[in-house]
Amino acid sequence: LVPSVNANWTHSGPQFLQDVDVSVAVATATGLITPIVRGADKLTVAEISSAIRMLASRARDGKLQPQEFQGGSFCISNLGMYGVTNFSAVVNPPQVCILAVGSTQRVPSTRNGITNITTVTLSCDARLINEQTAGDFLAAFKRCIENPSAGGLLY
Repeated sequence: LVPSVNANWTHSGPQFLQDVDVSVAVATATGLITPIVRGADKLTVAEISSAIRMLASRARDGKLQPQEFQGGSFCISNLGMYGVTNFSAVVNPPQVCILAVGSTQRVPSTRNGITNITTVTLSCDARLINEQTAGDFLAAFKRCIENPSAGGLLY
């Protein structure tokens, strides 16, 4: 839906990518590392979840190979599991976007009584991603989260 965020910034300028390889920030004893779920656009949610669990475990054990954490086309950082409601993440070059995911909060709703709200923040490299494109991505992200069968974001 918003393929322009599936890109890298190289020494020669923007490189738009065909493969959707999503990096996921993982905290380890030696610092943060971003293992990559390759071909995420071709995987089910269950397959992505399984891949993240396996990669995170390998990352914490210090067993990732360079090809498992070098590259990637988009990054996600989730501090919501630690109770953080919102935060800004720093873009990992050469990627041009990172999505910071906060915790889910239950809030009153006039429609349903109580509803769940999750705050996400998109940080972008402004050399390639302007406010309009960032807004388009966040609107598409919202549609996909609210209707998971709607399709992908980056292709």
